[in-house]
Amino acid sequence: MMTQEQCTHRNNVQSSEKPQVYKVGIYGWRKRCLYFFVLLLMILILINLALTIWILKVMNFTIDGMGNLRITEKGLKLEGDSEFLQPLYAKEIQSKPGRPLFLQSSRNVSVNIVNSNNQLLTQLVTGSRGFKARGKMFEVKSTSGKLLFSADEKEVVVGAERLRVMGAEGAVFSKSLETPHVRAEPFKELRLESPTRSLLMEAPKGIQILAEAGDIQAICRNELRLESKDGEISLDARRIRLMRLPEGKASTSSSSSGTRQTVYENVLNNPQRSKHRNQK
Repeated sequence: MMTQEQCTHRNNVQSSEKPQVYKVGIYGWRKRCLYFFVLLLMILILINLALTIWILKVMNFTIDGMGNLRITEKGLKLEGDSEFLQPLYAKEIQSKPGRPLFLQSSRNVSVNIVNSNNQLLTQLVTGSRGFKARGKMFEVKSTSGKLLFSADEKEVVVGAERLRVMGAEGAVFSKSLETPHVRAEPFKELRLESPTRSLLMEAPKGIQILAEAGDIQAICRNELRLESKDGEISLDARRIRLMRLPEGKASTSSSSSGTRQTVYENVLNNPQRSKHRNQK
């Protein structure tokens, strides 16, 4: 056990020593670094705020939209020229009333119509090589709704009142042509020609070839044949000329037997004069 003198001596020693004070906080170079980082952060915040305000001012951010882009009840509204670097998906694209819609591309412009299975149904491509349309049917109509042109796998229909071919070689048909009327332009010639094959004109009731202010020429290389199975062939004109018609000669056998032979010949010098001779 500790005696009373020892306890008194220990208390006197503890009371004679000074109490130790522990400082709490950052001092010295750590404090200066902290203040520097805080100041740098405030400068960055001010710069970021100034740049944000400048971007909002330049891009014209408003409550309704940004720049030329406006958000309306019907959708998005773009004013001026707009450039899209990625695909654009929209339900409807239209211009202002009375203003044209202009689409421009350095390569081509493609419009594709697909079904729910992402299968291509209709495609419209306009590029540097030309215009290409793909689909089951192609139609062109006038403002009044009249069909002007239609094409599908079975037939091509021209609904205009007149089909005009401006090429110097005319129109070429590898197969048959069915039409109720073939007519040339006023003061122009109409020519039906088959350079390497035959030319066949067929109609169930009749074929009429009419030239009210000109001539009609039928030229062939080998033979020209006019045939009527049930009717007759009539040549009705003021003057009929048969050029290079060979003259008929009476045979000796017919003259000796006493039979009569009728010979027709054409006189080239005087077309109005013809000979009708009966030779015995």
